[in-house]
Amino acid sequence: MKETEDAMQTNPTARTDDETFLADVCKGLAHPARVSILRRLLAEDRCVCGRLVEGLPLAQSTVSQHLKILKNAGLVRGEVEGPRTCYCIDRETLARFAPLVRSLLRAGLAKEAS
Repeated sequence: MKETEDAMQTNPTARTDDETFLADVCKGLAHPARVSILRRLLAEDRCVCGRLVEGLPLAQSTVSQHLKILKNAGLVRGEVEGPRTCYCIDRETLARFAPLVRSLLRAGLAKEAS
């Protein structure tokens, strides 16, 4: 951790693994349809792609593209089950993401309060 802080002080553009991870996940979340998909997956715990399409005002191909982006960001995992793919939330990603966001928000709120 100390090495990371030193690197950031000498090179302000240096990024930590956590910062890169946080940015990648935020990119994955950067569309309202993807947030809706995540909410749906969290509520159902598992969901076949076709059922996701039924609950969204989007074409199958559009939902598939959003799922691909969510999967690339590490937010979603997909398992092939016969002719379908079943998607679920990657809880390990959420467990890593949540404290990073809280830390970022706390830093911003602390600065605002001073």
